[in-house]
Amino acid sequence: MEEELAPVIQADAYAVAAFVGYLVVLVIIGAYSARFSSRGIGNYFVGGRVMNRWVVALSAVVSGRSAWLLLGVTGMAWQMGASAVWAVVGYTAVEFFLFFHFAPRLRRFAEERDCVTLTDFFAERFRERADLIRVALAAVLLIFMTAYVSSQFVGGGKAIGASFGLDAQVGVVLTALIVLAYTTVGGFLAVSLTDTLQAVFMVVALLVIPVMGVTAYGGWAPVMAELVAYDPAFIDIFSLGAGALLGLVGIGLGSPGNPHILVRYMSIRNADQLRFAAWTGTTANVLMGGGAVLIGLVGRVYFPELSMLPAQDTENLYPLLADTLLPSIFFGMVVASIFAAIMSTADSQLLVGASAVVRDVYEKVIRKGEEIPGRRLVVVSRSVVVVLVAGALALGWAAEELVFWLVLFAWAGLGAALGPTTILALYWRRTTAAGVLAGVATGTVTTIVWYLTPVLRDFVYELIPAFILAGLVTVVVSLFTRPPPEVADHFRVMGGSLPPPPPPSPEPGEGRLPPGEPPRRGR
Repeated sequence: MEEELAPVIQADAYAVAAFVGYLVVLVIIGAYSARFSSRGIGNYFVGGRVMNRWVVALSAVVSGRSAWLLLGVTGMAWQMGASAVWAVVGYTAVEFFLFFHFAPRLRRFAEERDCVTLTDFFAERFRERADLIRVALAAVLLIFMTAYVSSQFVGGGKAIGASFGLDAQVGVVLTALIVLAYTTVGGFLAVSLTDTLQAVFMVVALLVIPVMGVTAYGGWAPVMAELVAYDPAFIDIFSLGAGALLGLVGIGLGSPGNPHILVRYMSIRNADQLRFAAWTGTTANVLMGGGAVLIGLVGRVYFPELSMLPAQDTENLYPLLADTLLPSIFFGMVVASIFAAIMSTADSQLLVGASAVVRDVYEKVIRKGEEIPGRRLVVVSRSVVVVLVAGALALGWAAEELVFWLVLFAWAGLGAALGPTTILALYWRRTTAAGVLAGVATGTVTTIVWYLTPVLRDFVYELIPAFILAGLVTVVVSLFTRPPPEVADHFRVMGGSLPPPPPPSPEPGEGRLPPGEPPRRGR
């Protein structure tokens, strides 16, 4: 008896043409955005803070999903069933809160203080330690952003390898070159516009495929019957243990610490438009996340054994199911949706990494106090993007872990290091620079140590303990150090609560000192 071979996806010329056509559109958007983005570093990194509310809403949620959603969550739902939905619930709920409450405060402060990056926010909030904060945060961003971008390149290599029969390493290189092309030229505007287009691709693809799969199988009842016959717990969303459930929901804690999401809030034309963006972005999150989980469930019916997936890899389920159900030209568009997810995250992260080097270190620390032409900074920024792509590409070649877990590690590192510190800096007047630095260091070290210790990693997702410890350390250190003197003014700008007003000035002749005379000390 011959050994059964795993299926290989065969993409024909129509599928390739549809995919190439999509890539051409991305390059056109990059060329269209080049002139605007070349005017200065504010335009290149934050779109001049004039972005449309639709663009902000869709690009904010899409930039946070990446290949993790289309390849990782679909594969996870195939493996563990309906309980995978808790990963979607976690980040959807957190980002809804961020849009409504967190984002307006950050946006108002960014405009008042001319903040282009998240590090700018910290440097302005804690001016007395601005240089140290910039260098520390830039180092953290580069460590985790490089891992994050490389995971997207690995995801692209998998998608190309599974969809077009190419070697995965070739796919990694092609993905890197495509992202480099329009990100380097078009900057934040190109990234945001392509993210919006890619959001449409992702929503449509994630909803159409499970609907077609259910229809082709005879309806929802036969699909459910097949899943129940496989394992009744497979369709039970509460079939997880407490630790696994907490780990999945806790994924949402990463959102307030990932700068490629937060910079979207800073870029919107008006803070009042964030309420609209909240409902739009949340709707997109629900549709995409729900569609990904359904693909995993439907995929389990069509391919019940791991040996039936290309390379026996659950992250190849999505393109395989699309190839099975769709005509070739639409299959090409589905592959484009995978790249949409990959590029919508990779391009945003590249800009954040470049801004950490150029804005936070080169302009504000190394060349501090010097007048540097805006166009020159853009040229330097584009050069840094090229270097970061090369570094991420090298790491992507060496990566052996699944996209899902590599993304979660980088997501956890950024979320733990920057999430609690950003929240406290925005909402707690008593937060200090020393507290922020201690919290960033705690979140970073805890994430890495927890991830590298198998017994801890198996117990709970590293983001949760790292986030909690970073928050606690920030609070404790802040209580033992002196807060910045400008704190009341900062909270006025952000729209937060202010300390009680000072007593009214005395009337003339009732104790007012002559101009310039220092107050006298009494007993």
